[in-house]
Amino acid sequence: MKNLTNTSTIDKAQAGLTDEFHNFIKDIEDLVTQTTSLTGKDLERAKDQLADRIASAKASVEDVGSDILQQARNSVTATNEYVHEQPWNAIGAGAFVGVLLGFLLARR
Repeated sequence: MKNLTNTSTIDKAQAGLTDEFHNFIKDIEDLVTQTTSLTGKDLERAKDQLADRIASAKASVEDVGSDILQQARNSVTATNEYVHEQPWNAIGAGAFVGVLLGFLLARR
């Protein structure tokens, strides 16, 4: 159950990151279109908008990255606790996966 929550959170973070990236690209395209004929103060204002948008995108990416990193740490902690609480189950699961992989590789 805990793993599904982690996966769901990571999927949401990844979707948010994808949306942020698409919005960032659209904003850059809009600014490039607008700035082709700008000069002087208008051009400086457009540059400032671009710098602000880049800073916002960086902050968003860092937030999503830290969320994903925290979820990964939580998963590692939960796995470590499970292995320490249920060592024979972990050994059995590892042995089963090993036998299954050995069987599949031997068939080739």
